[in-house]
Amino acid sequence: MKTIFSIACSMMLLFVSCKEQKKEAVSSAPETEGQEVASTDTDQEWTVLFDGSSFDGWKAYGGENVPDHWKLEDGAMVFYPPENREEGATYNLITEKRYTDFELSLEWKISEAGNSGIFWGVMEKPSLKQPYESGPEIQVLDNAGHPDGKNGTTHQAGALYDMIAPSKDVTKAVGEWNTCIVSIDHKTQQGSVVLNGEKIVTFPVNNDAWSALVSGSKFADWEHFGKYTTGSIGLQDHGDKVAFRNIKIKEL
Repeated sequence: MKTIFSIACSMMLLFVSCKEQKKEAVSSAPETEGQEVASTDTDQEWTVLFDGSSFDGWKAYGGENVPDHWKLEDGAMVFYPPENREEGATYNLITEKRYTDFELSLEWKISEAGNSGIFWGVMEKPSLKQPYESGPEIQVLDNAGHPDGKNGTTHQAGALYDMIAPSKDVTKAVGEWNTCIVSIDHKTQQGSVVLNGEKIVTFPVNNDAWSALVSGSKFADWEHFGKYTTGSIGLQDHGDKVAFRNIKIKEL
């Protein structure tokens, strides 16, 4: 009887041990359902256009070297407008490389009452004195302090300038960094602007709807405006202090 009882106890202990091991194995298995899936958007898909330490890959629009009015400060490129500007002198920057379909990610910080912009599709020609004569612009602005902020919502920060207004104002206070992602995809004929994590602008690209947008804007009669599917990225000298940093691009 004692022997039978001992065997029964041993079998029960073995059963409980097996259950505990199975439970531990199940609990240590990775959970997938209901968890946030890690993004596949790795840094390896992006090309750094500005790493904060040099102007490599950038040049003056209509020139060669980066103008001295652009400085490297605390990991950012900062434009200081000249106090006495020579007549007709501009200090816009563009990338040496040209791009077609891409996502451009950067941070910008505008000065009080400041104005600047981000261009794409910029084509250098001797007859074109400014990058905005060919390249459409995403507005960079102190909405409250600059007069253009009161000149219609299509002139406010994040707008496709003079064509599509942002759905709302998500800009941060003057002196703070704003994160901007500009997407241009001629294959899908779609463009967009995400500012500080919110998609505020969508627009057509390189189709009849795009042509209609241009026709209804100040650029309607500009021969070269928005005509180039491949061009440089540009940063605007609009006569005000502005800073950019963490600039990278992912070609689509």
